[in-house]
Amino acid sequence: MPQTQEKQHATRDEIVAILGPLDTDKLFALVELKPTVAEVEEALLWLDGDRDVFGAEPPLKGTAAEIVTLLTADEEEEPPRAG
Repeated sequence: MPQTQEKQHATRDEIVAILGPLDTDKLFALVELKPTVAEVEEALLWLDGDRDVFGAEPPLKGTAAEIVTLLTADEEEEPPRAG
């Protein structure tokens, strides 16, 4: 019977390697979530997705969703375009 492996939490360096430079507060908050590398990568893929081209994506759940929320918390909504 295969042994179950405990999830390894992503380190600060792994988070920065995946997401790029982050301000200290966001990085600290992400480390506090104790995400796995896979969860950080899932959040990045979701953030990089082009929902205008591919349509609505299924909502993220769990830690990946919390990562997206942290990373997008201070983004302003785009103002409506005059048309």
